[in-house]
Amino acid sequence: MDDERIVARQLGRAPRGRWRVVDRCSYGRPRVIATAPTLPDGTPFPTLFYLTCPHLVRLVGDLESDGALATWRAALVAEPDLARRLDAADEAYRAARAAEAEGVDPVPGVGIGGQSDPAATKCLHAHVAAYLAGVDDPIGERTVASLVQECDDDRCEEA
Repeated sequence: MDDERIVARQLGRAPRGRWRVVDRCSYGRPRVIATAPTLPDGTPFPTLFYLTCPHLVRLVGDLESDGALATWRAALVAEPDLARRLDAADEAYRAARAAEAEGVDPVPGVGIGGQSDPAATKCLHAHVAAYLAGVDDPIGERTVASLVQECDDDRCEEA
């Protein structure tokens, strides 16, 4: 299995910088990659976990199009426990990014989805990727639980 070719095909482009697979589907294909927090040219890159699975990308995009982000922002105001869990997930994400950067996070002011305020949720894909990568992200967890998590045709299989 050639992860580099599969991820490039999933994304429609080569992945940026140094990366590694952190989650796979039952077919063994990459679902989430971790990207180094600094690109080769020195540019900081805040998106540690990136959802690559075309099936999940489409389903999560459909949820975003249907207004899921506004629903989550309202839920974070209405549910203090949810907001606390998301704050903890955001801190865990920042810690994971610092660890990936060998201790010095080049973008310490932002967390999941490049947000400085976790309650300003703007990218459901980032929350799903963080959850699948092992971060206890309540938005990612609830979103994943609501979806058919895998395609039924192994569409990422190499020809």
